[in-house]
Amino acid sequence: MTAAAGGTILLLSDVHAHYHVVDLQVAHAEARLGAPVSQVLALGDFGLFADNLHRHFRKARRRFRRPVAFIEGNHEDFRAFDRLVHDYADVVTYLPRGSVQAFGERRWLCLGGARYMDSWSTPPGCEVSDEDIRAAMSHAPGSVDIVISHDCPTGIGVPSEGEREHLGPPGVAGFADLAAHLRPRLWVFGHHHRWHRHEAAGTRYIGLPQSWEGYVLVAPDGAVTCVDHLVPLPRNPGWWRWIGLR
Repeated sequence: MTAAAGGTILLLSDVHAHYHVVDLQVAHAEARLGAPVSQVLALGDFGLFADNLHRHFRKARRRFRRPVAFIEGNHEDFRAFDRLVHDYADVVTYLPRGSVQAFGERRWLCLGGARYMDSWSTPPGCEVSDEDIRAAMSHAPGSVDIVISHDCPTGIGVPSEGEREHLGPPGVAGFADLAAHLRPRLWVFGHHHRWHRHEAAGTRYIGLPQSWEGYVLVAPDGAVTCVDHLVPLPRNPGWWRWIGLR
């Protein structure tokens, strides 16, 4: 998959089936840029659930205004994941875990899944495994420009979340070794629902908030811009808010 050369790429995370938010953030970005966005990358928790997808894309016959691709988070239907990826390939593209994709002039390593989670929100199939990390380590140093992941590397200052402190430091320990091996200039992640910025050993790390709170733009020349933009959401059932969604 290749995004149009020379276009700006928009990154957001944790859509949680609020698919309309993607287009609203694209519209905001394009008004800001005065030019089209060439590609949207969703960094996990896209909301790959049959009922939500059917309602938005089949029953209401909506389509994204720009090409959208995603990596998996921990809030997807992993029991039906392959079928849903196939059935909705006409509206959104899945970027397999450990694959390197060309978007614009850069090479992007895609690392879906997570590890910093309570057991109740860790469906089989979502957890980043040691095998996943070994596969990603097989890429040669310098072969990747940007890493996109759902969870973050450990040791970059992402704070523990109060109710999850018993899980230990946030993130995936093996990701730190991967960063040292690949030496990407940029690593962007979601999952932790807050902006986070850190730089170490030549890599710039950016943590994204939920999709309706902001996004990142990667310009054709490599410039990176973090944009705060709040999209109001309809009120959802109380149990959504209890598990950290909206």
